[in-house]
Amino acid sequence: MNKLFVGYKPNGISSNAFLNTIKKKYKVKKAGYSGTLDPFAKGVLIIAFNQFSKLFRFLKKTPKTYKATLWLGVKSLSLDDKNITQVTTINPYNLAFLEEIKNKLLGEIEFIPPKFSAKRIQGKRAYEFAKKGQEVELKPCKMHIYECKILHYIHPFLSIELSVSEGAYIRSYCEIFAKKLGINATLSSLERIKEGEFIYNNEKSLNVLQYLNLKKNFLKDSSKLQNGLKIDIQELTYQENGTYYLEEKNFFSIINIENNKVHYILNKVAKC
Repeated sequence: MNKLFVGYKPNGISSNAFLNTIKKKYKVKKAGYSGTLDPFAKGVLIIAFNQFSKLFRFLKKTPKTYKATLWLGVKSLSLDDKNITQVTTINPYNLAFLEEIKNKLLGEIEFIPPKFSAKRIQGKRAYEFAKKGQEVELKPCKMHIYECKILHYIHPFLSIELSVSEGAYIRSYCEIFAKKLGINATLSSLERIKEGEFIYNNEKSLNVLQYLNLKKNFLKDSSKLQNGLKIDIQELTYQENGTYYLEEKNFFSIINIENNKVHYILNKVAKC
């Protein structure tokens, strides 16, 4: 059974642990997810079974949308509600001033991923090293902030909704926001509510073709697709370089065109 759907990971467990519960629930052996959430975070996780687990790189997954609550005046080694080392009482801010700071942080931002994050280093998650007190070097990265809304502010808690690029770290955004204020801050909650067009809907099966970030192409002789035979570029409607999908009644294939040659990336993926 091929299946694509959106799961909702609770906080307190890793994405891998959550996937294992899903595999047991549906009694499947081959499954994968896209967009790792670290244990502190909860929310949307794209999940695929069997052949569909090869499609993550072709899905419409951006921008990603999060709801986060910043706890102003608090220093945490993990930038969440754990590992807190200092709590400072600070005066409330004018909401207009916070809006001004928020607006200055739109666009591209350079940051260093937090130690307690799901960033991979030497084949492991960064938080695995951090929990053991092991120091590892995290290289600077860039993220794009498309939109930010202040949802409500009840001092010292500032709740926001962020629309960001893939690879963004909301903990790092929190740290940068706090530095603009000249204070420490940490996250008291973090929830991913959307990945591109993917939202949680009780694990309802999705039509994968509607979520492919690919253009549909057309083949004159569909029997070639059925039998996995070599395709000549002249047999295709669109012949420009790029990646496309070809659809048949019960399956689809993904092809790539480069230098007037056609190559299969995935062939005969069953629709369900």
